[in-house]
Amino acid sequence: MKATILSALFMSLFVTGCATTGDNPQDPYESFNRSMWEFNKGLDKAILRPVAKGYKAITPDPVEKGVTNFFNNIDEVPTIINDVLQFKFGKALKDTGRFLINSTLGVAGLFDPATDMGLEREEEDFGQTLAVWGFDSGAYLMLPFFGPSSVRDGIGSGVQATSFYSLYDELNDKQTEYILKYGIDIVQTRAAILSIDEQLESAPDDYTFLRDVYLQNRKFKIYDGNPPIEDDECEFEEDCEEF
Repeated sequence: MKATILSALFMSLFVTGCATTGDNPQDPYESFNRSMWEFNKGLDKAILRPVAKGYKAITPDPVEKGVTNFFNNIDEVPTIINDVLQFKFGKALKDTGRFLINSTLGVAGLFDPATDMGLEREEEDFGQTLAVWGFDSGAYLMLPFFGPSSVRDGIGSGVQATSFYSLYDELNDKQTEYILKYGIDIVQTRAAILSIDEQLESAPDDYTFLRDVYLQNRKFKIYDGNPPIEDDECEFEEDCEEF
């Protein structure tokens, strides 16, 4: 469920005005996807949201921030690997520096001194790597339990999750500990976006809103914050150039 409202809703704060409605050629399975969205919403309402609210109610803000920093630091490992796979060697060095600084000076990642030093956090995942390698995104998919995705991102998430799990298992031989840590990560991440629930619920069509925000977010990340301007966008831009 972590992906259900995660990065897409965080990005919604910045791209709400850009979200579109209506038919989307990237969503050929809309009927199925809408049914999965209703299933995920029901699961979130019955289980994840109440648990997240309870977690937030009893957890002091400094502790909650420390937990967030801890899991962000763990996530630097797959980011570094994907940096290398995308041939972004300069970024790989920067993210390795972030990881080493936060793992030592940041007390195993509980604090984030690297950001204060100017080393901002930038995530890379295997779905982005597949995009850099030239794989098309394929159809938009709303996955049960896991939320918004696409054919490419679904494959990327599966490969990354199983690979990281295998690495953790090989190093620690503690599957239960890994599952527990992942569960805590899901809960604290859901708690961090409770304030955005009202924004999603007020949308005329929450399914369309989340889908469009997700697709824009992925494009934004794949192009490292500089996505190409589409032809239909140039129609309203005075400074668009003809190619």
